[in-house]
Amino acid sequence: VVAAADAELGAPIERHMTARPFYLSPTASAFDAAMAMTERHIAHVCLVENRRLCGVVSERDLFSLQRVDLVHLARTIRHAPRLETLVSLRGEISQLVERMLAHGASSTQITQIITLLNDHTVCRVIELALAERGDPGVPFSWLCFGSEGRREQTLHTDQDNGILFEAADRAEADAIRARLLPLAQYINQSLAQCGFTLCKGDIMAGNPELCLSRSEWARRFAGFVREASPENLLGSSIYFDLRVVWGDEQGCEQLRQGLLEQVADNRIFQRMLAENALRQRPPVGRLRDFVLTRQGNDKAATLDLKVQGLTPFVDGARLLALVNGVGACNTLERLRQLVAKGVIEPLDGAAYEEAYHFIQQTRMQQHQRQARANLPYSNRLDPDSLNLLDRRILRESLRQAQRLQSSLALRYQL
Repeated sequence: VVAAADAELGAPIERHMTARPFYLSPTASAFDAAMAMTERHIAHVCLVENRRLCGVVSERDLFSLQRVDLVHLARTIRHAPRLETLVSLRGEISQLVERMLAHGASSTQITQIITLLNDHTVCRVIELALAERGDPGVPFSWLCFGSEGRREQTLHTDQDNGILFEAADRAEADAIRARLLPLAQYINQSLAQCGFTLCKGDIMAGNPELCLSRSEWARRFAGFVREASPENLLGSSIYFDLRVVWGDEQGCEQLRQGLLEQVADNRIFQRMLAENALRQRPPVGRLRDFVLTRQGNDKAATLDLKVQGLTPFVDGARLLALVNGVGACNTLERLRQLVAKGVIEPLDGAAYEEAYHFIQQTRMQQHQRQARANLPYSNRLDPDSLNLLDRRILRESLRQAQRLQSSLALRYQL
């Protein structure tokens, strides 16, 4: 600021300074600093201990730790001049993930990075769409659901999104929807070009049923709770992991609070959620290591790391979070807050977290091998392809999913 040719050097510093800069503790990791720079579009992070500044970390500091790639890539995405640039940058995200896996980054760090870069891509696609097609003149928020809503995305992902806007009545909502739908459909197609596969179930903002006013979304969520059945819960649970990617967050938070209040007062719905959380059983038996199945023309019997391994943790944590008023969407954050509330014992929570980590890490390593071999992504794994130690850890991790399900069955007498 002061180096500018027209700088008024006699002006007080407070006119130009950042009054409340973001800061971290000196005990935070370099990864935390890189994530903060990426998310907040800043190049320096203050370090504060006992309310006193004790250091500053810059992009240059992170360069020596090979973490500046993340900050630079995020900035390049946010300033991409055209859609074609974003399309080409998807390959760089894959290369960054490849390098981080090679350096031993945890699955949680990698899914956080993928989600964050995906968020930046979605935001830039929306901004480019608005610049090209014109502002519709209506404020709206772009919602995401499912794994993106939970910040648990891998490189292999499809679109699960919607739009939220404010309207006084149904007539106004219909008029606003008519203006927003062409833009939403254009954004969906643009995201598909960037590698976000179109949702086969049409859970996308371009669907008129998912481009709704806040009151319409509220009625939809109330219907999920009031008219719950085992069948419609399978399709509706994805919406319970919602957050805003672009736009104002206030309306979404009001929806979330309303949902938590309704779930807390509805024991029947809680029980159905519990039944849904027990639907996918971990593939381990009492008399043998793994319960494997053959799929299609596969020669080897396999298990599904996502559906049979991760889903029991995701569904169990979601159920307990909704029932106990926990607003977090991320599975591990839900587990931690449930431990803090005394809903889950600390040792159990730590075991669930480590088990989830290992299954996710195993899944991502498999995706990495498949990408190198130019094979399609698959979550199915032959445990015999693992070394003896990893096979034993995977078995124990799946048993932790069983323990979580057993506790839910006991809690809800299922």
